[in-house]
Amino acid sequence: MTQAPTVPVRATRRAVVVLAGTGLGVLAIDLVTKYLAVARLSGHAPVRLLGGAGYLVLTRNSGAAFSLGTGYTFVFPVVSLLVIGWIGWMAARLRSVPWAVSLGLVLGGALGNLGDRIFRAPGFMVGHVVDFISVFSNDGHVFPIFNAADSALCCGVVLAILLELTGRRRDGTRVRQTGTRDHD
Repeated sequence: MTQAPTVPVRATRRAVVVLAGTGLGVLAIDLVTKYLAVARLSGHAPVRLLGGAGYLVLTRNSGAAFSLGTGYTFVFPVVSLLVIGWIGWMAARLRSVPWAVSLGLVLGGALGNLGDRIFRAPGFMVGHVVDFISVFSNDGHVFPIFNAADSALCCGVVLAILLELTGRRRDGTRVRQTGTRDHD
């Protein structure tokens, strides 16, 4: 029994525009908020928000979440470049708007933190990421201090997991319980 030849899936313009717009929007928010954090929080005490539920406190992170990998700062931009490359490759096949949002969030977050790794001190590919949002404490001991790019990355990954668990595919199809595919 021979299978019909598969036709390469082409991206839809709408999905690619949503991906690019989401990524650029996240990047813009990240750049502006980091600029404001450095300009307004440097040398100042943490700013208490919402009765102590949140704080604005400037810190520079050489590692990942929970300051993991601080001795391997050079690895993070390499991983970011790989993720950005994979998203670019996926964009050529993307037909799902929900997946476009998910990948756009990850793309914008990766670009935002990659910019810090490239352009901030102490130097090229080992720069420290500007973090400034702390929840439940002013020093990050309850939850790691983060930024807009980190938030976008986490939300994008969670959305991707939910899309996978619900059977939605990047090509716009949906896998049903029986294993067959439907188009959205």
